[in-house]
Amino acid sequence: MHDRRDSRSRKKPENWVKIAKERIDILFSLAEREAGKHPERSKRYIQLARRIGMRYNVRLGPSLKRRFCPSCFAYLVPGKTSRVRTVRDRQAVVVKCLSCGKEKSYPYIREKKAARTARAAKKKS
Repeated sequence: MHDRRDSRSRKKPENWVKIAKERIDILFSLAEREAGKHPERSKRYIQLARRIGMRYNVRLGPSLKRRFCPSCFAYLVPGKTSRVRTVRDRQAVVVKCLSCGKEKSYPYIREKKAARTARAAKKKS
């Protein structure tokens, strides 16, 4: 007889995960397209994409995570739905959601270090 816990804990088939990733990408592109005219619709697309990701255990990469507000799920468009600032003291990019006011900061030390090494390599050659 089958144990119910075994069927729940099994890994999802690889083709299901592939389809889930495709659907997440499609939903994010729809959210981007609808962000200006229908912000509520774009929020819904992002919520659906997150739910698909959770159901099929698919992580949203940093590029997708930075496109929406973590508290209200609004699609962030710089200048329209978000304000982007660089804070030199913290060496971070601060993105503020204009619909809920939540601020999220992302460090840019890695990017600066990569640019510095690229410049140094360019000078040597």
